[in-house]
Amino acid sequence: MYRHFEQELENLRTNLIKMASIVEEDIRLSIKALVTHDISLAQKVIDSDYKVNELEIQNHNSIIDLLALQQPVAGDLRMILAAQKINNDLERLGDHAVNIAQSALSICTTQPHKPFLELPKMAEVAQNMLRKALDGFIHSDVTLCRSVLQQDDEIDNLNILMIQEVIQLMKSQHSFIEGGLDLIRVSRNLERVADLATNIAEEVIFITQARVVKHHAEEKNSILQ
Repeated sequence: MYRHFEQELENLRTNLIKMASIVEEDIRLSIKALVTHDISLAQKVIDSDYKVNELEIQNHNSIIDLLALQQPVAGDLRMILAAQKINNDLERLGDHAVNIAQSALSICTTQPHKPFLELPKMAEVAQNMLRKALDGFIHSDVTLCRSVLQQDDEIDNLNILMIQEVIQLMKSQHSFIEGGLDLIRVSRNLERVADLATNIAEEVIFITQARVVKHHAEEKNSILQ
């Protein structure tokens, strides 16, 4: 019976990794579509969203079965609980890839020559955070995941700077307003990609060390002790 449980748990992990691979690629392609004004690439990301949604449902059903039929404890239970959250985060990451692709379509078809300001740097940081969080999950690498948490402020600061710069341009160039709104939407989606990468990194730490690091929980616990 336990051998069957182990196999089902490994299948869930494999599907999460497969889902993560699709999501990471969709985010990469959506950003590439934006900066290269590639309409077909943006549409490809939008059309592939169903794959992520199907895996999200499949993983959710597997998690319910594991919890209901196997009654896991300790490390196995932590893995399953974290897997549910990671599954949700990956689905939302897929949504953000679609959002960026839709903004890319808008910019490509209406105002293709707008400056990208901080977006290339934001995209680099967000993708780096996501890659490290997913690698941390695959390899149970806590050090890698903690490095993701340390980058969270960087992406937040870039998002604030990006919005400020866009607003300034919109004030001085009224023709920039429509394209500027699209760029703000992309910036906010990239900031959310980074947030979700942080969530995944936190869940990996929870799986491997049974430590809650959300909302600086470790710092609060040390103060209370």
